[in-house]
Amino acid sequence: MKLTGKTFVYGIIGYPVKHSLSPLMQTAAFKALGIDAVYVPFEVEPENLGEAVRGLRALNVKGFNVTVPFKENVIEYLDFVDEDAEFLGAVNTVKIEDGKLTGYNTDADGFLKSLIEEGVELKGKKITMFGAGGAARAVGYAVLKGGAKFLNIVNRNFSKGKIVGELLGKRGNVLVFPLREDSVATLLKDTDIIINTTSVGMKPDDPLLFDYSLIPEGITVVDIIYNPAETLLLKAAKEKGCKIVNGLGMLIYQGAIAFEIWTEKKAPVEVMRRVLEEEIYG
Repeated sequence: MKLTGKTFVYGIIGYPVKHSLSPLMQTAAFKALGIDAVYVPFEVEPENLGEAVRGLRALNVKGFNVTVPFKENVIEYLDFVDEDAEFLGAVNTVKIEDGKLTGYNTDADGFLKSLIEEGVELKGKKITMFGAGGAARAVGYAVLKGGAKFLNIVNRNFSKGKIVGELLGKRGNVLVFPLREDSVATLLKDTDIIINTTSVGMKPDDPLLFDYSLIPEGITVVDIIYNPAETLLLKAAKEKGCKIVNGLGMLIYQGAIAFEIWTEKKAPVEVMRRVLEEEIYG
């Protein structure tokens, strides 16, 4: 890589941020299209968020991604936010142009694109989604945007689930249920797509999210976890003849949409996919 006075700088802010795969993916994309740019991880202590954002503006950085724990708090330091980011109250991509900072949320459309790529039809479908964190907000918003008929949110912390349910209920038919075996068993009898937005399944010794024998045969099961490639949930679903989708597509497409916002060029999605697969799965 040849750095000159003309090289554009992009990056990601978070705490921690060393684990992020975005530098790998975005650098490969810049290189593939011959764009003179670098992408740098910036680890920012939470109390320094405001200073960091002002510093990125002052240094004429062209754009940056935002990861935990800053997706909500970064909004107060921006000049504009797009519709998705405003609705979700979370920003994961910022473009700096003429000294103005505009925030976007590419998680929802990234998830939507990953399902479209896999041929998953959302229109008129009944969805059961596990989890009520930041990822659940984006995923729930995406499926309603994609035309889902009903969204059932199942969460261990019922009051937290209700908060997300009230937000997403502004966009479609949403019901919230506690994570209990009887309620899960009833819901899954009439579900077209199961989505896991929790971190359950990342570690081999994680407990089961629910009784996987309750998964109906032949439906679609999505897990936003991408490492491992097949969680216990996806393995159980596969044995039931279900279509399974992991979270790699969401990771790729949220990054690809960010790339397109910054550069106004079509992202080299296959290049981004290849470097991530090599890094994650070897």
